[in-house]
Amino acid sequence: MNDALRLRARTARVAVASGALRGAALHELLASIPPVDRDAWVDELLGIEPTPPDVADLPRGAVPYLPCEVDEIVAMVRDAPVGPGDELVDLGAGLGRAVILAHLLSGARARGVEIQAPLVQRATALGAELALDAVSFVHADAGETALDGSVFFLYAPCNGPMLARVVSRIEEVARRRPIVVAAVGLELPDAAWLTARASSRVSLTLYDSQLRGVPETA
Repeated sequence: MNDALRLRARTARVAVASGALRGAALHELLASIPPVDRDAWVDELLGIEPTPPDVADLPRGAVPYLPCEVDEIVAMVRDAPVGPGDELVDLGAGLGRAVILAHLLSGARARGVEIQAPLVQRATALGAELALDAVSFVHADAGETALDGSVFFLYAPCNGPMLARVVSRIEEVARRRPIVVAAVGLELPDAAWLTARASSRVSLTLYDSQLRGVPETA
């Protein structure tokens, strides 16, 4: 990323922190950034620094942190769609790129669940630096904590039995309210309560829940 783009990101950061840059204006600005520079530009915008090393004791099934591409986050917000009345939950939120960007683009409340405490601490600090009251992060294993929200975002956060537990937690929410699950680079376990639909990105699959009000079977 060249100096001119870096300056644009820093100028835009001031506008984000003041509340002046949101929604359609941010969509338009992102579209003007060359795709090859877009991820680095957003990291400069949000103040995301190089990722700290993964903790040494990740549980079986957890995946080391890897940030989702900006274009996939934008597609998720557009195609789900995510709006001001939603609560987006990112399971495996890392340093908060998806949570913060999705909130800025949509106006939705957004929460990140992350198993690595150092990442949660840094993501929380980033939200505070940008004065984003509608963004929050929690240190937890998503498969072992109660969830709530209307849109769930998963970018390959885990696999095996851990992923099955996470999907089970999401199903609990789907029994209470309609939800959308957005999965990037991840095929969810077979679940009759989810109906898949295509998105504008090959790597992104959207699932609509079909369970509201349906009693659990023995």
